[in-house]
Amino acid sequence: MHIEFIEVSNFRKLKGVRIDMAEDTTLLVGANNSGKTSAMHALRHFLVDGGRFSTHDFTLSHWHAINQIGDAWQTMQQGGDTGGSQPSMDDWGKVLPSLDVWLRVEKGEIHLVRSILPTLAWKPGSIGVRLRLEPKNVDDLYRDFTSAFAAARDTKVAAVAQLGDELKVKLWPHSMMDFLERRLRAHFSLQAYVLDPTKTAVPLNGIARPQPLPASAIPVAGNPLAGLVRIHEINAQRGFDNVSEASQVGDGKVASPRKETRKLSEQLRSYYTNHLDPFDSPDAKDLQALSAIEGAQEAFDARLHDGFSSSLKEVSGLGYPGVSDPRIKISTRIRPTDGMNHEAAVQYEIDMKPGLSGAIALALPEHSNGLGYQNLVSMVFQLMSFRDAWMRVGKAGKKARDDENFQLEPLHLVLIEEPEAHLHAQVQQVFIRKAFDILRDHPDLKANPQLRSQLVVSTHSSHIAHEAEFANLRYFRRLPASVAGDVPVSTVVNVSEVFGKGDKTADFAKRYLRTTHCDLFFADAAILVEGPAERMLVPHFIRHHFSHLHQCYLTLLEIGGAHAHRLEPLLKHLGLPTLVITDLDAQVPGGAATQVLRGQGQVTNNTTLRSWVPKLAEVDDLLDLDANKRVLAFDDLSAVRVAYQLPVEVTVSDAAEAKAEEALPYTFEDALVFANLPVFRALDGTGLVKKFKDGIAKSATAAELGASLFESLKTGKKAEFALDVLALEDPAKFIVPNYIDEGLSWLETQLTKRQLEVVEADAKAAEFEA
Repeated sequence: MHIEFIEVSNFRKLKGVRIDMAEDTTLLVGANNSGKTSAMHALRHFLVDGGRFSTHDFTLSHWHAINQIGDAWQTMQQGGDTGGSQPSMDDWGKVLPSLDVWLRVEKGEIHLVRSILPTLAWKPGSIGVRLRLEPKNVDDLYRDFTSAFAAARDTKVAAVAQLGDELKVKLWPHSMMDFLERRLRAHFSLQAYVLDPTKTAVPLNGIARPQPLPASAIPVAGNPLAGLVRIHEINAQRGFDNVSEASQVGDGKVASPRKETRKLSEQLRSYYTNHLDPFDSPDAKDLQALSAIEGAQEAFDARLHDGFSSSLKEVSGLGYPGVSDPRIKISTRIRPTDGMNHEAAVQYEIDMKPGLSGAIALALPEHSNGLGYQNLVSMVFQLMSFRDAWMRVGKAGKKARDDENFQLEPLHLVLIEEPEAHLHAQVQQVFIRKAFDILRDHPDLKANPQLRSQLVVSTHSSHIAHEAEFANLRYFRRLPASVAGDVPVSTVVNVSEVFGKGDKTADFAKRYLRTTHCDLFFADAAILVEGPAERMLVPHFIRHHFSHLHQCYLTLLEIGGAHAHRLEPLLKHLGLPTLVITDLDAQVPGGAATQVLRGQGQVTNNTTLRSWVPKLAEVDDLLDLDANKRVLAFDDLSAVRVAYQLPVEVTVSDAAEAKAEEALPYTFEDALVFANLPVFRALDGTGLVKKFKDGIAKSATAAELGASLFESLKTGKKAEFALDVLALEDPAKFIVPNYIDEGLSWLETQLTKRQLEVVEADAKAAEFEA
C-alpha cells in the first residue's frame, strides 16, 4: 500500500492541485511564494492535527463568496425575499478546504481498507478518501451567526439613538469571515468521505478536478486513515537555542516553553522513555540496571537520613511528631531519565592529540556545536525515532504486543519541511541521499512490500534538488491573478511527465541539470547564455543597468545555441519567462563560418534560431525581423524571447568628419566592442583586448573593423577576454550591446507585470478582509 497522489482544494494558494507521490521520496520545489509551504501545511492540518485550521486557510478568492453567504443569511433572518431558501451545506460546497488521499491497495491488503471500500464490487487498485473542513451543523451555525450579527446591529442602533450620531466603528461580527475568525473551531470540524475510483479525472492545464460529492454522501465515522498510515513530521521551525525550558521576554517575564525545540538531549529523553526505560515493562536485560539503581537509592537514602538527623531532632523539640503523629522519613526515587534531565546531558567530545601524558577528554555542551551539525544530528535522530516508533521498537513493541487488537500500520508517511536550514551544501546532499535509507533501516522493513515508507520533502535548495531523482520532483508553479481569477494561486507540475518515456531530450536535460547544479526550479526567470564570456558579463549588465531585474531570482545557464532548444519542454512546463542570449553564427550555405554581410545568401548555424525561435535560417531575414517575432509564447502566462546580434550604428573613425554607419556583429565579443568603441580604443591589455584595440586603430569603416574582429576571434580565447575586461575596466562603464539590452528590457517587463499582479492581489486581499 502506498499513496498514489493527493488533491488539495480551496486551501490557501492551492485552489485545486494534484501532487503525485513517488513511491519513496517526493521533493516539492518551486520559487518563493509558489505554494510549497501551503502544501506542507495542508498535509499537516488534514492528516496530523485538524485543530490547526484558521480562517486564513480558506483560499483568499473565496472570502467574498463566504461573506455573501453571511449576507444572504442576514436577509433570511430579517424576513427578506430569499426565494424560500434555507441554510444549506450546498452554500458552502465550493469554498470548503479539502484533501483527497488516493491509496494504491494490493490484493492482499483489502482487509485493511474494508471500512472505506466504495462498493462491494471494488477490485484492488485505487481507493480514495476525502478529508473536508465543514460546518458541524449548518442550522447551529446560522443561528449563532445571525444572533451575533443582530446583537451587533442592535448595539449600534441603540448607540445612535443615545448619542444622536452614528459611530464609525465595526462591531464583531461585521461579516461571516469576521465571525469565523473567532468561532471557526466551534462550528467547523473535519469530516471524511469515501470517493469513487471510477470518477477520478486527470488535471486540466495543471488544475486538479476532484470529483464532486453527491448530495447523499454520508461521512465516515472516525478517522478512516487511522491504522493505515503512521504520520510523522519535521517542520521548518527547528530551535537550537541555549534556553531549555523558557525564553526571556521583556520586563523579566518568562514565556511558555518552545514547543518546536529539537534539542538532541530532549529527543534522547523522549526516545529513552518510549523504547528503553527499564522501569517500563522490564525484561531480563533490565534487571541488572534496576538492581544497580536500587542499591544506589538505598545508599543515598542512608546518607540523607544521617544528614537530616540533626535537623529532624530540632523539629522534634517543637513537639512534633507527637505520640500519634506520623514520623518524617526522607526517601529518594531515582529514575534513569533523571540523569539526562540537565543541560550537559548531551555533549560533543573533542579528539585529543594521541600520546599526550595526563591528557583529559575535552567536551563541549550541546548548544556550543555549530547550528549545521545540530540540525543534521537532530533530523537524523528524529528519522530514526520515527522509524522505531512506527515499528514499535523496544518497550513500545512490548506494549503493542500486549494489545490483542494491535496491528502495525502498513504505510509510514514522513513530512520534512526545508531540511536545508543551517546546512552547508555538501551536508544537504548527504542528508537527502540518506534520509529515506534511514527510514528503511530495520530488519523487518528491508525488501518488505507489505510495510511501505514514503518521504515528502519541501525545499528551496538547488543542492537538494540536484541529488533527487528527476522523476521525483514536483514543481509548484505560480498562476498570476490575471489568469487564476481574483488572486494568484498555484499549480503543480509532475516533472517526470514533462518528457516522454525514452526521450533523448529528457536524458540530455537530466544530465545537463546535474552537471550545471543549477537553481532552475527556484527561479523567477531563466536566462540561457551562449558561452563563458556572456556568463561572466551579463550579471554585471543586470547589476548596473537593470535595477528591478537585479532584485529578482534569476538563473543563468550556460548552454550553446546548439542545445538551448532541448530545454524547451521543461521551461514550458515550469512556466518560466525565458531569455535566450545566443549568437547569429553566420555561415556560407554548406560552408564555413563567415563575417556577417547582407545580401550574400548567408544562413545561421545556430540550431536554436533554426528550430526553436524564430525558426528562420536566412541571416538577412534574421537581421530585419520584428521584435515581436523574436518572442514565442509558451502559454498565456510565460514566453521565451531570443536575443541575437542585430545591426548597430557605429562611428569607427574618431575623425571629426566621420559618419555613423551600420555594423553587423557576428558574436558577443565583437558586439561588445561595437557598442563600446571609445572604451576599447583606450583599453590597454593582452590577448583579444590588444587585438581588438589594434583592429580599431587600423580600421576606417565598420566593414573593415568587422573583418578584423572576425579574424581575431578565430584564434582568441573568449573566457580570457571576459576576465581581462573585468580586470581592466569597471563593468558599469560598458554600454550593453543592443540585442542584449532589448532582451533584458523585455524580461524585466515580464517580471514587473507579475510583481504588479502580486501588489494588486494584496490590495484585493485587503478588500476581502474589510
